[in-house]
Amino acid sequence: MSRSKPIYVEAFIQAPIEALWKHTQTPELHQQWDLRFSEITYIPKSSETEPQRFLYQTNIGFGLSVAGEGETVGTKEKNGVLTSSLKFSSANPISLIREGAGFWRYVPTEGGIRFLTRYDYQTRFGTIGGWLDRLIFRPLMGWATAWSFDCLRLWLERGIPPQLSLRRAAIEIVSALSLCLIWLYQGLVPKLLVPDSGEMDILQGAAFLHGFERPILTLMGLGEIAFGLLFVMLRGTKRKVLYKTNILVLFLLGLGAAVQPAAYVAPFNPISLSLAMIALSLTGLLNSSQLPSAGKCLSTEPGTETSTETSTEPDTERLIRGRKK
Repeated sequence: MSRSKPIYVEAFIQAPIEALWKHTQTPELHQQWDLRFSEITYIPKSSETEPQRFLYQTNIGFGLSVAGEGETVGTKEKNGVLTSSLKFSSANPISLIREGAGFWRYVPTEGGIRFLTRYDYQTRFGTIGGWLDRLIFRPLMGWATAWSFDCLRLWLERGIPPQLSLRRAAIEIVSALSLCLIWLYQGLVPKLLVPDSGEMDILQGAAFLHGFERPILTLMGLGEIAFGLLFVMLRGTKRKVLYKTNILVLFLLGLGAAVQPAAYVAPFNPISLSLAMIALSLTGLLNSSQLPSAGKCLSTEPGTETSTETSTEPDTERLIRGRKK
């Protein structure tokens, strides 16, 4: 379809294939875990042999939404593999996606199901739309697909409903982003841009630093900026370690301010700021287990690292056309 690489995502889910099929083929369940859709509605069929037509809507914020339609066909192979092929389109003028096709595949393996998808689409807005898709939209769609697959895995394996996963993911984002912004501010403003705002007085209280206050303050500012950026760069276990490190660093910095006792009674002093940041760290740490992660899914189709033309997966458009006949 497009020259961009099709989106491929694969997850291993330890659940009965019947449960996985139900949670992916029932609109009321599907729209709960899939970030790409806000609402999915099946259109009644006149016979069981017809493809299942559906309508979808995705809310994109600010009162705007993108709607489209599609149809899907389910097939079962002799080895127990299930395939759900679909094609979709949107006549909405603000939709970057014009039309596309893809499939979901359910492959029984020892201990669970290989649940995978591969899809591609054509875009609107000519060359601009193509670049927008390649640089922003397609990577975002790939991430949203993988995150959603892992959210579904947690639902089926751990009994964690998608609403709870979304809430906990929001808490994680707020905690990490808040700590990042605080460290960036502390490193940039009082240490690099306005070093005479009080930070210098604290260093001047230590006699052994006499004459080196300014370069040390600059290094501290750069270090705090780098440390803050880690909160948005690291994920999973590494971020857990970062939360613990942050608590230790804040404790040591609080002790270090003892060279200037007046700092402890000033507005927004080291104690109040450190306690707030430690609370954010503890919140992130306690919330960091069993979170959906796009990184837990495969995003490269096996055997197609250098080419997507040799895939042995089904031709979805051909399957749908054949079913129509």
